[in-house]
Amino acid sequence: MSNADKLEQLAELIPIWGRELGFQAVGITDTNLHQQEKDLQRWLDKGYQGDMKWMGEHGNKRSRPDELLPGTKRVISARMNYLAPATEPIRVLKDSSKAYVSRYALGRDYHKLIRKRLSQLAKQIEDFIGREHGARAFVDSAPVMERPLAEKAGLGWTGKHTLLINREAGSWFFLGEIFTNLELPLNQEQEKNQCGDCKACLQVCPTDAFPKPYVLDARRCISYLTIEYDGLIPEEFRDPIGNRVFGCDDCQAICPWNKYAQHTHEQDFLPRHKLHDSDLLELFSWNEEEFLQRTAGSPLRRIGYQRWQRNLAIGLGNAKASAEAHSALTEKLPNTDAVLAEHFRWAITQQENPQRRRKRKIKRPDNN
Repeated sequence: MSNADKLEQLAELIPIWGRELGFQAVGITDTNLHQQEKDLQRWLDKGYQGDMKWMGEHGNKRSRPDELLPGTKRVISARMNYLAPATEPIRVLKDSSKAYVSRYALGRDYHKLIRKRLSQLAKQIEDFIGREHGARAFVDSAPVMERPLAEKAGLGWTGKHTLLINREAGSWFFLGEIFTNLELPLNQEQEKNQCGDCKACLQVCPTDAFPKPYVLDARRCISYLTIEYDGLIPEEFRDPIGNRVFGCDDCQAICPWNKYAQHTHEQDFLPRHKLHDSDLLELFSWNEEEFLQRTAGSPLRRIGYQRWQRNLAIGLGNAKASAEAHSALTEKLPNTDAVLAEHFRWAITQQENPQRRRKRKIKRPDNN
């Protein structure tokens, strides 16, 4: 068998092996991201990355896979569903007494599971080729343009909310990649953009974080504010945050394509500690030791106890006024630092004067 024939056969086997390892789809693309590199630089020049300085670091490694892993000629992109059944995101969002946790973060941290599966896939490729092939697996842990690569590999199209959408699976899935020096045949077909005139994701965003379709201003994004941002959340965003204490899924929950979303079969992605349907007060009552114990192996651990308390305080400030919420906030106030104290005081004022609350939806001051 010629080398070309062997690579052709391998390209046909990779998606099959991927499905056996729990991925719903696997595609192969080249490393050409020249246009995406220009788009990224324009985005950075606007300052839309906020405090995520790492988005502009590493030179061109993010958009040039060969600079991140020398010799890379192809990228194998894979997707894995994460939405657990019966987690009812819309119902929880509408209940101000509940704490909304982004559905990707309800179970165990996805990084290890997906990286392990990708490493197994890389080993199968190596065994088939009969030699090392300079492969490396990535899962949201290195300067990799995951969504553009997945789009080029035929796994979906970029929606107006900047997430990848697949016509058969919606957008509730993780992405991961294998960089390889094998010149595998490429996926010939890419998903055609099917968003059409729909603007549901743009219109539903509580903080108006999209200056235009396909562009996200992270500084206004609730996921950024509750997870990445470490500091005082601007007061104008606190009311629109509502009960979202870790991330935000509004733009996915409303997307018509997610009526085709498929539930995960991975036990690791199923909710732990009833995080899909927990009361704000219950989570706020955790002390730091309980937080560390119950978030072990969870994406929630990365924000730390202080940000967890900060986000929950905002949720309580937006919840229906109650003596229990007011008491919980006032009891913890004396033992907090300056950042937490500011959010606690705001929440107490909101509890005492619910009429002060503004409309949950706010608008950008301009279109820049």
